[in-house]
Amino acid sequence: MRPTLLAFALALLAWLLVIGKELRQRRPEWHWYLTGYPRTALRVVFTWSKVAYLNGLTVSRKPTRRVLGDLAVKGDPLRPRAPRISFPRATPNGLELLVRLRAGQTPTPFLAAADALAHAWRMHAVRIVSPERGVVLITATASDPLEHPGRPAGPEPVALLSAVVGALETGCAWVMDFRRVPHWLIVGATQSGKSTLIARLITQLAPQPVALVGIDCKGGMELGLVAPRLSALATCRAEAVIVLGTLVTDMQDRMRLCRAAGARSIWDLNEKERPVPVVVIVDELAELYLTNGSKEQRAEAEQCSTYLLRLAQLGAALGVHLVVAGQRVGSDLGPGVTALRAQLSGRICHRVNDPGTAEMALGDLNKDAVAVAQSIGEVEQGVAVTVGDMGAWMRSRSRLTTSAEVQEAAAQFADLTPHVPCLASTLEGGAGA
Repeated sequence: MRPTLLAFALALLAWLLVIGKELRQRRPEWHWYLTGYPRTALRVVFTWSKVAYLNGLTVSRKPTRRVLGDLAVKGDPLRPRAPRISFPRATPNGLELLVRLRAGQTPTPFLAAADALAHAWRMHAVRIVSPERGVVLITATASDPLEHPGRPAGPEPVALLSAVVGALETGCAWVMDFRRVPHWLIVGATQSGKSTLIARLITQLAPQPVALVGIDCKGGMELGLVAPRLSALATCRAEAVIVLGTLVTDMQDRMRLCRAAGARSIWDLNEKERPVPVVVIVDELAELYLTNGSKEQRAEAEQCSTYLLRLAQLGAALGVHLVVAGQRVGSDLGPGVTALRAQLSGRICHRVNDPGTAEMALGDLNKDAVAVAQSIGEVEQGVAVTVGDMGAWMRSRSRLTTSAEVQEAAAQFADLTPHVPCLASTLEGGAGA
């Protein structure tokens, strides 16, 4: 009887190991919910008091400074108390818990203890934020979700002008939502993943009723692949001046339409009267600003700068959105670059070759994000630091999208290219020409 039970137990164990391996590969979030989360949640609960004490996250019931006669005595905290925590809540790739700060505590010591918490709980990483006064949110991830950006956990939004472009370090989908963040700046060195991100963005916007306008002053080498889905494509600065000027004129028509209807934006209009949203994608911004010093080229650069700035300032409410990309974006390109950057509230910084570009892209929103962006290595293609809604930064990675995939998407949805009258006869080569 005993050999039979032993054989059965070994067979059951082997079966569980095989099922667990298959589950980890095909449904990693299920594997985490069933095996990793219960164990880690108990570890967090039972070790919190000790971990908090060892990392200076506790407070004393009594003051550490006393006066004996005329002598001031300072000692170690007596009867330390750890701040209260909620029970860890499971997430697709980790867990999160709220910490209620004691009187006199600030989030700073918790930020410094993030690595210690990750080691104590045997997690990949721990992130600390303070969503409101007196509260600290601790988010722990079990594995690096940026290793597999093609399968972000959680539901993928399908709203108009939103695109799932990859995964965040929290394991959630990385979404670029133009309704919430109307304009984006993307910087990155060669082979950092900038073009891949733009390709993924286009494949996500192609099925939507959105007009895509491309400005690629490298002769159309990048955006020419998706020309069938573009309403217009400018391949040099002279053509860019025409396209941008046409959009500025169209924007004025949209203003008059909203004013006549008593609406503050096109989204307040009836769907039948609403103009088609436009997303302008500028690949390599520097090509629009750099000149050889001639009067003609300086005039073109100034026109591009003025038009881009007007689109950025007024376009959000009128359904005109900008995605501006470049290897280097700095004030040395021209006086209009800094003003344009101030209007681009969404920032994405890949690996850069100089600290000035990272500072230009992220420094005015979050200083900590600059140091994180500078730590991205050459082997981390597609990894970026993104700053979007409310100025919070996060590491992210775009999903790998090949040239064949983006060409296939452009051809598949070419018949969905909206007819924009102002762009229909602007240039030859776009789908709307």
